[in-house]
Amino acid sequence: MKCPFCSYEDTQVVDSRVSEDGGAIRRRRRCVNCERRFTTYERADLMMPAVVKRSGSRMEFDVNRLRASMDLALRKRSVPTPEVDAAVARITEGLLISGEREVTTEHVGELVMEQLKKLDQVAYVRFASVYKSFNDIREFVEAIDAMQDGDTPT
Repeated sequence: MKCPFCSYEDTQVVDSRVSEDGGAIRRRRRCVNCERRFTTYERADLMMPAVVKRSGSRMEFDVNRLRASMDLALRKRSVPTPEVDAAVARITEGLLISGEREVTTEHVGELVMEQLKKLDQVAYVRFASVYKSFNDIREFVEAIDAMQDGDTPT
């Protein structure tokens, strides 16, 4: 590893420790040339799949956008933050372990609806109304009936 102070290319690892959450390794290093010390972190670099929009354009998966859409559906609903965090983590983990390089916005929307259905029925219907582009009250009623029957509305 190159020294950040003098750019010398030889450093020694003085100490290594696993981080508290187990997600990284912290290494204390010393430069052989200038004797200064610095810390590096080693983490797994995981690639989330790209998201293919309805227009065909592609964008990076953004967990903040996912969370914002769920927060909007859950606005003024009494769902504890840790439960929402866990739902976001389940969606993100599911996409990550799928091994897919690309996913459609429709697929992500279905995953969100599945999690919202478990968290809060009103939030589920709110999200579905936008996601499925409901045009009239009949479509709302169909979504509610399907939810009560345990089906996913089409």
